[in-house]
Amino acid sequence: MILNTIIAIVAGYLVGSIPFAYIAGRLRKGIDIRQVGGGNVGALNTMREVGVAVGWAVLVVDIAKGLIAVLIARWLGLSLIWVFVVGFVAVAGHNWPIFLGFRGGRGAATAMGVLLALVPREFAISFGIISIVVVITSNIRLGIIIGFAVLPVIVWQFGESVSLIIYSLVLPIFCSVKYLIGLRGEVANIGNRKGLIFDREYHFWQARKK
Repeated sequence: MILNTIIAIVAGYLVGSIPFAYIAGRLRKGIDIRQVGGGNVGALNTMREVGVAVGWAVLVVDIAKGLIAVLIARWLGLSLIWVFVVGFVAVAGHNWPIFLGFRGGRGAATAMGVLLALVPREFAISFGIISIVVVITSNIRLGIIIGFAVLPVIVWQFGESVSLIIYSLVLPIFCSVKYLIGLRGEVANIGNRKGLIFDREYHFWQARKK
């Protein structure tokens, strides 16, 4: 079991470390996604700097990273607490990938994959809320923050275990560290304050408005 735990943790980190946004930028436009836009190695920056369709594809595969990490842990027969650890490690891999000198994304999509694997019914409701907020405001970050904030309440309402409730709270908080750092910079920029709720520069599908 110790060997299986080590394998799952290493596999989770390596899967999480696959920088799909970076790969997409190189293949599609020959650019380093870290050097354009917000510099984030994630789906949102890819949508805006590489292409909407490519960015949404990156979102799907980044979600899949978290899902696969949890499935590997379960397949290896790990207890729930170690499945939780592997989920954290997958998100950490996305945020600090070994393949990019530990400079990665913010982990939201990979965290979604982890939560999708653990609480699929509850996550589906949370994702619906995220989608509604994004359609109304065109602000993906705000949608994710709200969706993650209500998820623990949804998990609790469906009668899941205390450990899953706590995990559905702690994992998004773990992801929010990088988000808050970026948000602080935006708030400091007076010109960006009006876009903190309604994004007037992009459509909800993240194509730039003309």
